[in-house]
Amino acid sequence: MGITYKKSGVDIKKGARFVDLIRPLIRTTYSRGVLGDVGSFGAFFRVDTSKYKQPVLVSSTDGVGTKLKVAFMLNRHDTVGIDLVAMCVNDILTSGARPLFFLDYLATGRLSISQSAEIIKGIVEGCRAAGCALIGGETAEMPGFYNRGEYDLSGFAVGIVEKKEIIDGTTIKAGDLILGLSSNGLHSNGYSLVRRLFFDIKGYSPKKRLKGLGCTIGEELLRPTRIYVKSVLRVIRSFRIRGIAHITGGGITENLPRIMPEGLQAVIKRGTWPVHSIFRIIQEMGDIDEEEMFRTFNMGIGLILVVRKGDVTGVRKSLTHSGEEVFLIGEIEEGKGGVRYV
Repeated sequence: MGITYKKSGVDIKKGARFVDLIRPLIRTTYSRGVLGDVGSFGAFFRVDTSKYKQPVLVSSTDGVGTKLKVAFMLNRHDTVGIDLVAMCVNDILTSGARPLFFLDYLATGRLSISQSAEIIKGIVEGCRAAGCALIGGETAEMPGFYNRGEYDLSGFAVGIVEKKEIIDGTTIKAGDLILGLSSNGLHSNGYSLVRRLFFDIKGYSPKKRLKGLGCTIGEELLRPTRIYVKSVLRVIRSFRIRGIAHITGGGITENLPRIMPEGLQAVIKRGTWPVHSIFRIIQEMGDIDEEEMFRTFNMGIGLILVVRKGDVTGVRKSLTHSGEEVFLIGEIEEGKGGVRYV
């Protein structure tokens, strides 16, 4: 027999077995809006517009980045799916949108059913935490394109918000206060720097333990991104939040100004929240100046809410009740824009 697709590196039957394996898992994320099942050419979702006068769809797409390299090193793949969902749903949350559904794209050189099932388990866990349905996806087997055992991930989220309730930062005023919600550590940003420091320059194994971490380097670096959806949506129902910023690549320095009107600047007070040990270790070990740290990492704050001064107590109480660690980290002042640290 001549050349076949399977001999070329693509096993269609294995792909079908993988879909059969994950189908029951994916169904656990389904909401009443999901129409159809896994395996269709397109995914269908019925939007309940009865709750909205002018519904607006909000979308986002992202990946996990070089954090995946750490997963490859440890051969652990059950958490990066959470990161994938988090990066997308936290983004649309900044508009006040409720995530409706999520789609994923998984590309690998040769499909490993066990490895890919672990990835999907993480995506499912993330979708449950965000209250959205994993409505579809694509698994691409691409021989010769990726190194053995490696893969890449992309995610796509769609949410909904009432037009008049969109949070876009335009109502932010001088005198508003800045609340920071604690991160889970590095989340999914700054890994090119971190991997170079720990693994290339220092030559550490991901299984090495560093004083102050309480776990191995690999365990710390694979700690999944926090998903803030449910706690923030709960507070939005009771308070008019002025602005929300997801603190990802670029840190507070680059992300907070994205939601601020002209003529205003954010004043962030250092020392008003605990900075996780991992950031201190990276800074000291790499001899990195503080400006670079705040421009690269979240420094312990994963999400920022800008609120009216009179709402601070109520907002903090609601978020704390939902399990968030919340800190008053600064205020909005008149100025030339950007972030000023004091």
